[in-house]
Amino acid sequence: MDFKINRFFIVSAFVALQMFSFSQKSEITCNEIVTKSLKSIKEIKGLKYHLNITERGKKGYNFYESNVKFSRNPRLIYLYIKGIEVLWLQGKNGGKALVKPNSFPFFNLNLDPMGNLMRQDQHHTLNEMGYDYFAAIIEYNKYKIGDKFDEYFKLVGEEKINNRYCYKIIIDNKDFGYVDYTIGDHESITTIARKFFIAEYMILEKNPKFKDYFDLLKKGQVIKIPTWYCKSVVMFVDKQYFLPISLKIIDDKGLFEEYNYHNLIVNPTFQEGEFTKEYKDYKF
Repeated sequence: MDFKINRFFIVSAFVALQMFSFSQKSEITCNEIVTKSLKSIKEIKGLKYHLNITERGKKGYNFYESNVKFSRNPRLIYLYIKGIEVLWLQGKNGGKALVKPNSFPFFNLNLDPMGNLMRQDQHHTLNEMGYDYFAAIIEYNKYKIGDKFDEYFKLVGEEKINNRYCYKIIIDNKDFGYVDYTIGDHESITTIARKFFIAEYMILEKNPKFKDYFDLLKKGQVIKIPTWYCKSVVMFVDKQYFLPISLKIIDDKGLFEEYNYHNLIVNPTFQEGEFTKEYKDYKF
């Protein structure tokens, strides 16, 4: 009887101690997750991943898949997209990307990453590959809202996404809308988008009379631009790497774009020649 009583008290004390320890453990905040994520992005040296893309286009939604190899310094990019191979090397080939198409003309092309042939109806270019572009938008938004972080960023739970355990964060730009902007000297859709960290594709959608991202616009002309990059973001941040694994971007029309990262490898060891057209696995 005494043994049973003692055992009961020992077990009870142990449970109480565990509950006390758990209650004393500080839970990570949304601000801490975002801060750690921005820090992790800045520390990236290289990445390998499979990327699923959904983007709203002129005729509905466009869907892409690509295998990506990314080195940060120097900036080196290799993409494989359903038989198409793309190789871009910082400081090489006159800034152009080497492209092996999987259709006519069946020979390698040297294309401007910012040009219409490569971009077509896509929201982004090779310049936005990796996480740096996204991080710059988040940092700008944090600066813009100042001490109102908790009014815009919410940690709403944890989920397993793309086979990774993640924090789920919702960014709610509740005052999203469009305002008039008067074009200044030597400005284009792209320079305006970079100036305010907003989506250039969204500017084109709102101002359909313009057809090109890079043509200089007429000074004094008034256009509509969004007040934020988007209305809301559903973001899943990987609990191990503190990197975004899934991003769903929503504007006033609904889904604007969505990016899902699979098989993410952070700071891989690239083989010698892996960013050359002669590499054994490529078919340039």
